[in-house]
Amino acid sequence: MQAQEGAFRGHVLIVDDELSMREYLELLLHREGYVVTSVPGVKPACEVLARDGVDLVISDMKLGTGSGLDVLRTARARKEPPEVVLITAFGSPAAAVEAMREGAYDYICKPFDNDELRLLVQKALEKRLLRQENTTLRARLLPGLGMAVGQSARMQAVWSLVEKVAPGRSTVLVTGESGTGKELVARAIHMRGSRAAQPFLPFNCAALNEGTLESELFGHVKGAFTGALHERSGLLVSAGEGTVMLDEVGEMPLATQVKLLRVLQERKVKPVGSAAEVPFQARVIAATNRRLEAEVKAGRFREDLFYRLNVITLELPPLRERTGDISLLASHFLSRMAEELGRPALRFAQETLDLLERYAFPGNVRQLQNMVERAATLSDTDMLGPSTLPPAVRGESEPMSRPGEPGEPSLGTGFNLERHLDDSERRYLLAALKQAGGVKTRAAELLGLSFRSFRYRLAKHGLTDELEEPTGRG
Repeated sequence: MQAQEGAFRGHVLIVDDELSMREYLELLLHREGYVVTSVPGVKPACEVLARDGVDLVISDMKLGTGSGLDVLRTARARKEPPEVVLITAFGSPAAAVEAMREGAYDYICKPFDNDELRLLVQKALEKRLLRQENTTLRARLLPGLGMAVGQSARMQAVWSLVEKVAPGRSTVLVTGESGTGKELVARAIHMRGSRAAQPFLPFNCAALNEGTLESELFGHVKGAFTGALHERSGLLVSAGEGTVMLDEVGEMPLATQVKLLRVLQERKVKPVGSAAEVPFQARVIAATNRRLEAEVKAGRFREDLFYRLNVITLELPPLRERTGDISLLASHFLSRMAEELGRPALRFAQETLDLLERYAFPGNVRQLQNMVERAATLSDTDMLGPSTLPPAVRGESEPMSRPGEPGEPSLGTGFNLERHLDDSERRYLLAALKQAGGVKTRAAELLGLSFRSFRYRLAKHGLTDELEEPTGRG
């Protein structure tokens, strides 16, 4: 029986030898807008998988003389495999481990909560959509690394190393200043290898507190902590045979570093609240803008984890050390903006490109991209002249700023860049706190920082007591 009504959100195949369960699941998912096909066993399930574009399979583990694992293996053998969720009334850690090893998205036990199943279906289909988007993006970028804009020797060496490491499974550490393109390089490694059709899941290690961080990475079991209403696979398991990028790994708490080291050594995760370990297949790429050797000496990063991550290192040069690429990058970003804005005639004046090439770009490639976007969006003409650039790039001073607000300092004898950067950072922190009315989470968002990173910078400048958070609810 197949449901035809309702808005299409995905095609779900239900496999269960109990008619009442098939009808129950079909009604539940049909109401959510999914197209649903239900069958009683392995053989008809395989027939549906062979001819129909199924996005998700929900199968009972025990199917008379067959097994849900048989359905799982058939699904995984498809050229574009659907996600698979297995259901059983006989849940056990061993069965869960076997299902995950065979490639199941997740595992749920009877009796289950309807909301739990709805969420599981939604997350599984989101993962499949992400995998399809990765495949589409890979087709656009291959052959040839379209994202590898730059002809400098430093960048050509980076992309050459990307090509070499992409086919393997070794852990890669990508280093470089903020804005140099670490995530772009990580995606390139993912997409140039055999994992390209699988998910690429970037994860910011500085964005969450220790407990939530471990739950997101390793998963948790139902009841492991307050609010854990259902089992959840962590990113390392959910990524399947894809790639997990651990961004800002240098800010990971020491206690979590210990657990991550064991996970990378054993290739198994222990979900929060569970005694059982679950294997994972994902490749791990770590990224940081910190010098981890210095962090190790300072006692903020474990030496053994550093060596585990530092199997292969890709160091990205700052934009000021590859000035010959600035015009190429600017033109690349402008062509993308021209397409997005529907203004194909947009172009830079040569004087504008000359100014860009002379600028130091403390924010690196990201800052250049933002400048190009600003110029293309605000310009009234198709020729982008020097006036479309910020005053600092044109060599002009910013308007005088009030105390506590960021401003552009003048350069001269005795100028100290480190002290300038520290003073500038302090002014930005104060300005963000003032604009956010003292609400630190909002101030962090204004600056584009994670809360942990924002809090670290406050402590560095002795601003921890500055404009304390309001205690009342707004």
